[in-house]
Amino acid sequence: MSNQTSENQETIKKIKDLIKDEKVAMLTTVSPEGKLMSRPMHTQEVAMDKEEIWFITEKDTEKYRDINYNSAVNLAYAGKSYVSISGTAEFVQDDEKKKEFWNKIVEKVLNISADNSDVILVKVTPEVAEYWESGMSVKTVKEFVKKMASSHTIDEDNELKDTVKFDENTR
Repeated sequence: MSNQTSENQETIKKIKDLIKDEKVAMLTTVSPEGKLMSRPMHTQEVAMDKEEIWFITEKDTEKYRDINYNSAVNLAYAGKSYVSISGTAEFVQDDEKKKEFWNKIVEKVLNISADNSDVILVKVTPEVAEYWESGMSVKTVKEFVKKMASSHTIDEDNELKDTVKFDENTR
């Protein structure tokens, strides 16, 4: 168990390291009409150890409508490597955290002030992530799965994948 915990922590750290310098993620939502919609979002904080990735948006947007309809989302980061994170989004009204994330760039992009009631935080809780490291002859896929039931585990003989379970024992 301790070896698995160590591997899980290494994989989580690797994914965090791959996206820490990538400021923009493509956030994919599902519209009420069933269409997948992707939009660039500026990442405010990556806290994989807490299972949180944070963004700021406005309530009067299509993405807000989409997440209210279906909280399943995907984040895609592309840079030196490629990372895809599937998870669940939720809206958080936390004025202290909003002030912590607020800056002139956010203000210019949203064209409103931090104290506007239309501004809301989006917290994405990762469930499954995959990454592909560029520059390798064989792309290595690492996958981690949050609180996965044992009946849904990935084939252990697959050398291209590694599973990380987010639970109290892996932190």
